[in-house]
Amino acid sequence: MRSHSGGGAGSILFGAREQVGVGRGLAEFRAGRPVVVVGGGETLLCLPVEGLDEERLGAFRALCAPVSPRLVLTGLRARAIGLDANEPVALELIPDVGAAQILALAADVAPDHTFVPEPAGKVASAAIDLVKLAQVLPAVLVAETNATFAGELDPPVVTVDADTVSRFRADTMRSLTIAGEARVPLSASMHTRFVVFRDALGNDPAAVIVGTPDFSKPVPVRIHSACLTGDVFGSRRCDCGDQLKLALVRLQEAGGGIILYLPQEGRGVGLANKMRTYKLQDTGLDTVDANTTLGFDDDERDYGVAVRMLQMLGCTRVVLLTNNPAKLDGLAKAGIEIADRMPIETPVNADNRRYLTAKAARAGHQLHHVIGALAETPEGGGEEARLAPSGPG
Repeated sequence: MRSHSGGGAGSILFGAREQVGVGRGLAEFRAGRPVVVVGGGETLLCLPVEGLDEERLGAFRALCAPVSPRLVLTGLRARAIGLDANEPVALELIPDVGAAQILALAADVAPDHTFVPEPAGKVASAAIDLVKLAQVLPAVLVAETNATFAGELDPPVVTVDADTVSRFRADTMRSLTIAGEARVPLSASMHTRFVVFRDALGNDPAAVIVGTPDFSKPVPVRIHSACLTGDVFGSRRCDCGDQLKLALVRLQEAGGGIILYLPQEGRGVGLANKMRTYKLQDTGLDTVDANTTLGFDDDERDYGVAVRMLQMLGCTRVVLLTNNPAKLDGLAKAGIEIADRMPIETPVNADNRRYLTAKAARAGHQLHHVIGALAETPEGGGEEARLAPSGPG
């Protein structure tokens, strides 16, 4: 039932000069190095603010001279710091603005700012799209340039238009191949097979095939975003680890199924940014506002890779274990038949109560047991046993 073909896309993906530039640009952004972004007759030298210090800021200003760099923020981040914006904005930086103040503008809850925003423009907005794809802070320093760089200061050139990032995502998804697989017993009674995929960027999503699913019928499937804190260390701030454990049990009870384990930590913002959102939540923000305060959408995930994995496994009809309507919509729009939905309800505790409430009330997750638990238990009181779902859901 399974195809090992990547669709022949590997030879196509990086045949295009544009795709090579985007791939290298992402690597440079993750490493904190500058990238030249070109489009519509405009050329910008761009540097992510992630990990910015005075030395890197000074080097970038010297590289941009005599032009002064501007700070580009997403529209969501601009609104979070009190600016009236719906699109990315650019802030002029006077010479005495240091790295600490720039980082505060990009990530603090209430930075001290007196800057007047202006529209960032299409090329700067594309740079924001790229830095978000790199899963670092969604803020960049930019400066117009016509310079020719040489030697160690030769930044990659990324040519952009309105669809650059979406095309790159699609090509990366089509590059997916099966890199390796093996039997992995998880307990004396639970036998699984791990199928590890790899794309052209080196991402390693995995399919955990529980038992022997019948591909002639709708297959129970759980799409699970990796959560180091919850899955590995048992964090009580979320329900991820509990959901993963429950999904394995449900699939075994069903006679077989698939867990797609995707590298989409923190709803697609990455592990470091997830820690930043946790810090913001500790100041009183909920999980949705914490993401948008940093300048991200409340959910940055793309389920195209999940669709491609299912297709490569020969699975086109599924019973989806989820509480998230966005997963249902994403798979259905991509041609995966959703035969049914199975709730995946896990216990509510004092540490994840606010997180689950926000998912239900603001993100539309179908968490009826959370609403019931809140109705039964006073805020901050009651036993955890009363907060657990009453049945298997």
